[in-house]
This record gives sequence, structure tokens and C-alpha cells, in this order.
Amino acid sequence: MPTRRRGANDTTTRRELLDATARIMIADGYAAASARRVAAEAGVKPALVHYYFPTMDDLFVAVLREGTEGHFGSHRRALAGPRPLHALWELAKDAERNSLMVEFFALANHRKAIRAELVAYATRFREVQLTALTFILRQYGVNIEEFPPVAVSLLLSTVTTILVMESNMDLTLGHEETIALIERYLDGLEPPVAADGGA
Repeated sequence: MPTRRRGANDTTTRRELLDATARIMIADGYAAASARRVAAEAGVKPALVHYYFPTMDDLFVAVLREGTEGHFGSHRRALAGPRPLHALWELAKDAERNSLMVEFFALANHRKAIRAELVAYATRFREVQLTALTFILRQYGVNIEEFPPVAVSLLLSTVTTILVMESNMDLTLGHEETIALIERYLDGLEPPVAADGGA
């Protein structure tokens, strides 16, 4: 059997299919992301979806992996900034990413491959964030017995996910107050950085 040659066009088509799937999931939910709908969104023939991804699970896993690797990169950049906790909070508030993750959590209830991938990512991410938060909180003189970094990590991810889920249903009671409460706490730990780099 001849080996397929992969080139720039191959990569571009695959990228378009991944992006199209993510857009559909965010806009209309995972159930709307059929091979035919993904192909139409990407502007290709339906057969190409299965050419690149033999099953829809393969496509969903690829979308999830692509998103999580991108998130790890954003996470590293956030930690390198002058106010890493604020940067992590802004990253956690990304409504588009949260909407996509909500769809993956829903999908994971029905597909074992997605569940395994999601659990592996979440575990890896939480472990990385736990190490970073432990270092940061200690630097700021926070009592990590009183404010366990693993709990802070969980709050950063779950609060914002719930806010997005409720906002999608036009339920926003308490959202502004919750965001303000968290941001007041973060401001106490990380005052604004002056233009010259001083506090």
C-alpha cells in the first residue's frame, strides 16, 4: 500500500477541520459536530473528514489535544509575567475556551475515549498549576495551609466554568460580585506594576 505524502496542503486541511469542529461545538454544542457539518464549515467534501480522522472520536480527541497544548503554552506565558495570578485568572476567564471545555465534559459522559483524554489533561494541568501556585503563593507570604494551592487551582478553573455555563443561559445573578471578590483578593496579593517596573 503506497504511503501518503503529507505536505503543506495536508496540514492546512487538517487545521481547518479542527478549527471548524471547535467553532461548531462552541456555537451549537458537540452534538451538532457531525462529519457533514464539519466538512461544510471547513469548506471541504465530507469524505475528507474521515480521510484525516477515521472516527468522530479521533476528530474530537484531536481538537481536545490541540486546545490543551495551546492552553499549556498560554499558561507558561502567564506564569512568566509580572503578575502571574492575575494572568492566570484572565486565562481562566476565557469564555470561548470554557464553552469548548463544557462541551467536552458533556461529551465525556458518552464517549470513553474523550473521558480518558480529558482526565489525563486535567490531571496533568492541575499538577503543573499546583507546582506553580505553591511557589507563587509562598513568594507572596500566603499561608498555604490556610489557602491550599490545589484548592486555589480548582477555584480558578471551576468558578469561571460555572460563570460561562450560567451566562450561556442568561443567568448572571452574583457573577459581578464573585468576579469582584476574586479580583480584590488578587489585587491584595499582586498590586499593579508601575510603568517603570516598580510596584
